[in-house]
Amino acid sequence: MSGPFEGIRVLDLSRLLPGPFCSMLLADLGADVIKVEDPKVGDYIRWWPPKIGANSGFHVVLNRNKRSLTLNLKEPAGRDVFVRLAASADVVLEGFRPGVMDRLGVGYGALREVNPRIIYCAITGYGQDGPRADRAGHDINYLALSGVLSYCGRGGDPVVPGVQIGDLGGGALTAAFSIAAALFWRERTGEGQMIDISMTDGAAAWNCLRWGKFLADGRVPEPGDDLLNHGLACYDVYRTRDGRHMSLGALEPQFWKAFCRVMGRPDWDRPDYFQPGPHQKELRDQVAEAFAGKTQAQWVRIFEAEDCCCEPVLNLAEVLDDEAMRHRRMVVELHHQAWGAYRQMGLAPKFSKTSGEIRTHAPDLGEHTRDVLLEAGYDEGAIEKLRAEGVV
Repeated sequence: MSGPFEGIRVLDLSRLLPGPFCSMLLADLGADVIKVEDPKVGDYIRWWPPKIGANSGFHVVLNRNKRSLTLNLKEPAGRDVFVRLAASADVVLEGFRPGVMDRLGVGYGALREVNPRIIYCAITGYGQDGPRADRAGHDINYLALSGVLSYCGRGGDPVVPGVQIGDLGGGALTAAFSIAAALFWRERTGEGQMIDISMTDGAAAWNCLRWGKFLADGRVPEPGDDLLNHGLACYDVYRTRDGRHMSLGALEPQFWKAFCRVMGRPDWDRPDYFQPGPHQKELRDQVAEAFAGKTQAQWVRIFEAEDCCCEPVLNLAEVLDDEAMRHRRMVVELHHQAWGAYRQMGLAPKFSKTSGEIRTHAPDLGEHTRDVLLEAGYDEGAIEKLRAEGVV
């Protein structure tokens, strides 16, 4: 058994980042993910530069372990093919605006009629209902409207995070967890259901710590105002002499005490190191001055034998060569017959029995159309007819 989702079939109509990352997680853990794409352009992210061979690097990472079926859902014959596939599928995943799938005749209501066990997951920016349901949006908008963006940064203007928290955390991860929960429920009851994932709702849930603090003290969060948000000198990023950076997370007293000892500054180890106030700027300036005295490599050597939550800020090239990352198989060496050798992102969860694996490279557009249709019962003549009509 290659993964806990072996035997589960997912029809994935999503594009770009949130849906494909969600279905990648399912595929990595054994699901048969069929990427349903428009015959002419497919998933737009396929063509975004830079490329590995003829494929976008984004596509190569996001769509491994999947099969590609081209299908024109605007044609009645295309709708019929999809309904036929959905009749024996376990999950349908889509990322269109509310109502689009219904207008195509393949929404949850229609699919439930042919497969009551189907789990239908829709990822949208603002959910299937509500005053913003039909509005367009991107990750930055979801973070803005959920409040997350309002306190990102050190002070002054909000800073856009370097990763897409709304798309990935609020959308893809929430959707993958919810699909797994729905599959578990179906095992117990035999019932399928629809899952409505709003990326804004999901991002709002990431406010949990600041939400709790706001409930307690009534202070609206701002950039740089809190212990985990540049508000304390013991939890911040510091520039080194060579222009690199070190991350310091010495929140607990034992870690701060150890850090002060290593730095030769026992005077920093005082009770108010963990209390907000004007003294934090003075303390941070002193810590910053100390870090600026040595290169990042020198600090790494100094702290490698110490246990005080002080680590270098690595760039992505360094992450790919990091010994610990390779040991944890977060960097996997692969070879494609056309692209050549490349390094794929590994699987984050490690299971003792159902580990999952990278089984296949990201597919070319429509690479598995014939195979999927043959599995669905179409013969060669019917497939050729669908191809001639532009349905596949």
